[in-house]
Amino acid sequence: MRTHDQLVDQLMSRPGVRAEVERIEQEETELLDQLLKTRLDAGLTQAQLAERMGTQASAIARLERSLATGKHSPSVATLRRYIRACGKHLILRVA
Repeated sequence: MRTHDQLVDQLMSRPGVRAEVERIEQEETELLDQLLKTRLDAGLTQAQLAERMGTQASAIARLERSLATGKHSPSVATLRRYIRACGKHLILRVA
C-alpha cells in the first residue's frame, strides 16, 4: 500500500499534472497579491478590514494565509466582502 506522499510524488511526476498544479498555484498567488494590494491601497490593517467585514482579524489572516498556502479556496462571496470592505468591487472575468 502506498502512502499519501508516495501517491502525490507519483502524480506530480506526470507532466500534465505538474503543469496544472503550477497553473493553479500561479493563479492563487496572483489573487493573493491583488487582495493584499487592494487592502494596502485602502490603507487598512487586517484588524480594520475585519471590523468592516464584521469578523475577526484572525479570520482575515487565515484567509490571506490560505491563499498563500493553497490549503483553502475562499468562496466568491467571501472575496466579494473582502473587496467591498476595501472600497472596491469584485469583477470576475473568464478569458
